[in-house]
Amino acid sequence: MSEMDLIEAVKSGNKESVLQAIKTGAEVNQQDKQGWTPLSWAAGKGDVEIVELLLQHNADPLLVGRDLRTPQMIALAAGRVEVVKALRRAEAERKGSDAAPERKYCSAFHLKDLRRYPAWAENDINDAKLTGDDVVFLHEDYSVTRSIWANEDVVFNKVTEQWKDFCNNELRFAVPDDLDLIGQPIAQQSAA
Repeated sequence: MSEMDLIEAVKSGNKESVLQAIKTGAEVNQQDKQGWTPLSWAAGKGDVEIVELLLQHNADPLLVGRDLRTPQMIALAAGRVEVVKALRRAEAERKGSDAAPERKYCSAFHLKDLRRYPAWAENDINDAKLTGDDVVFLHEDYSVTRSIWANEDVVFNKVTEQWKDFCNNELRFAVPDDLDLIGQPIAQQSAA
């Protein structure tokens, strides 16, 4: 058996060949010259069955290649929604968490739009005089800052259910899921 038999089997898309390579002792987390694992290749191809098979045989969903992308990141870039969902579950189990996003989200707004909230009460920030045209950032925890960084130059942090409702309903603020950013496959676009 060649050192890369499992990766070649995954590339071929033949589930039986993948299973045979695993049964004959292929390293399920082997990496090619770019550092991609069999799971990385299956994720990019969008092959849910092979992804599940590899995960059942202890493929590590957190291994990264030279491009520093996990299999989930590869699947996301390729628009492979079902594979992303499977890998999210596997990552959550591996991390022992609910797989909350590791990067933080914020959205820019003009301060005048946030000041429409009836219970708005601005924090003083280093004697800065803010105008309605100043751009501020609403974070996923519903705090508001002058910086894109959470907890830096906090303008507003009196988070209540009413404030959240205002942000969601009046400002249309929502933290997008990465899957929301995937467009429709070309075949679905032409059918629409």
